[in-house]
Amino acid sequence: MNWLKSRQARLVLLVLAVLVALQFTPLGQWLSVDGLARSREALVGVVERHGPLAAIGYVALYVFVISLALPGATILTLAGGMLFGAALGTALTVAAATVGATLVFLLARRLFGADALERLGGAAERIAAGIRREAVSYLLFLRLVPLFPFFLVNIVPAFCGVRPKVFVLTTLFGIVPGTLVYSLAGAGLGAALAAGSSFDVSQVLTPQMLGALLGLGALALLAIPLRRRFARD
Repeated sequence: MNWLKSRQARLVLLVLAVLVALQFTPLGQWLSVDGLARSREALVGVVERHGPLAAIGYVALYVFVISLALPGATILTLAGGMLFGAALGTALTVAAATVGATLVFLLARRLFGADALERLGGAAERIAAGIRREAVSYLLFLRLVPLFPFFLVNIVPAFCGVRPKVFVLTTLFGIVPGTLVYSLAGAGLGAALAAGSSFDVSQVLTPQMLGALLGLGALALLAIPLRRRFARD
C-alpha cells in the first residue's frame, strides 16, 4: 500500500471521492442543464437575498471545480450568466477560472513530479512542443480554441519553463471570448425560463441566445486560420 502515500495517489483518491459524492448529492443533480432549469428559482432567490456572498460562493465553487478538473465547468458558466447576467457572470467566471488554472499551474510540479510530462502522453508532448516554439501565441490559441482538455493546458506549461505572469495573462485574456459566449447563453436561458415553462422559438431565441450563437460561430471561424498557422509551423 506504499502507493497510497504518494501525492498523486492522494489527489486521485480525492477526485474520485468528490465524483462519487456528487452522484449522491443535490449538487450533482444541479450540474446539468435540466437541473439548472429546475433549480433556477431557488438559485435566483439565493442571489437576491445574499448578493455579494452568493457571488463569492460561485467563484469559490468554480475554483474548486477547475482545480480538481471536475465535470461541470460549462454548466457553472451557464449558471453564472443566468444568475448574474452576461457581463458580471463573465467577469466572475473569468476570475474564478484564472485563479483555478493558476493554482494547478503553480502546484503541478509538486503534485505530479518533475518528470510528469513524459507520463502525460502524446497530447501533452504536442502542447509542450507548441509552447516551446512560441509560448504566448500558442497559449492564447489553446485558450481561444479548446483543442485539448483545460486541465492538461494548465499542467503542461509548468514543465516548459513558462513564467507565471505569462500563464496568468494568456489564461485571463484567452478565456474571455468563450466565457462570454456561454455567459450570454446562460443569460438567454434564464430569460427563456423566466418567460414560462412552455417554450416556443421566440422564447428561446432571445437576444442573449442569438448573441451566444453568433459568438460560437465567430470562434469557429477564428479557429480556421489559427489552426492552419500552427499546423504550418
